[in-house]
Amino acid sequence: MTSLSRLSAQWITVKVAAKTREARDVTSFALVHPRGEPLTSFAAGAHLDVEIAPGLVRQYSLCNDPRERDRYLIAVLRETESRGGSARMADEVEVGASLRVSEPRNHFALEARAERVLLFAGGIGITPLLCMAERLAHVGVPFVLHYCSRSRERLAFTERLAAFGPKVVFHLDDEGSRLDMAAVLRERGSNDHLYVCGPKAFIEAALETGRAAGWPAESLHREFFSGAEETERDGDSPFAVELSSTGQRFAVPAGTKVIDVLAANGVSIPTSCEQGVCGTCVTRVLRGTPDHRDLFLTDQEHAKNDQFTPCCSRSKTSLLVLDL
Repeated sequence: MTSLSRLSAQWITVKVAAKTREARDVTSFALVHPRGEPLTSFAAGAHLDVEIAPGLVRQYSLCNDPRERDRYLIAVLRETESRGGSARMADEVEVGASLRVSEPRNHFALEARAERVLLFAGGIGITPLLCMAERLAHVGVPFVLHYCSRSRERLAFTERLAAFGPKVVFHLDDEGSRLDMAAVLRERGSNDHLYVCGPKAFIEAALETGRAAGWPAESLHREFFSGAEETERDGDSPFAVELSSTGQRFAVPAGTKVIDVLAANGVSIPTSCEQGVCGTCVTRVLRGTPDHRDLFLTDQEHAKNDQFTPCCSRSKTSLLVLDL
């Protein structure tokens, strides 16, 4: 759960104007300004922080056309082993309810200079990529969207996707039409870009296949919709963090998050997902070597070791000096 007192985003209250079953276990929510005023604009790939209940915040990608200003559309997968967010949204939030949401934030933006775009969606990962497809169609950039799902009944937004015709290719596990990533990524133009969203294993497979096919790192883009499966590990060692501005040092015991230690000592860092997904809490490291456990920073950013996510990452060295 996320403490709103440590969030830096600007929050607004919206009303649920529509709740629609889009596919098996997938529900969309149309969110509007309670007085009908235009909402803050957003670009394809953006997401919202949604306060589902006091202290319970989750991130959901915006999946409506970015040209729309009258609503935000999000879609929620009700997970069997929900940590509380998806089940509460799907089961308890109804039309007419008020929710607090952040203004849109975007860590998954389209590359404006791309000459061709490939979109790989796994399950609920379709949400930001649908928005991207509509933007690419509007500006005339060639693209193909590969949408992977376990079955046809789990495909969401099929009517909107039908408008793209052959630019959308469905891959269904139960029909034996799985995506051959290697074949799709084998041919690459000099300014092609790949965007992938879905389960962690699906994303990692796509990125690894792209790298093996010679795609440069700057052309591979990904967004996770859930956090790392494991951020605390047996054998974690305690370490200390130091604030560069004051020289204060605080001990971080095994099993305790850096953000919690800092908060207990009156040091506030903006956070949101607390799973290493959203990047809100990224903090500069001046000395020491982080033990990266996030899904937000790229491999290249991890290798530099000059920033880390204190919501989930730890330290390989006995001391981390933070630019705080």
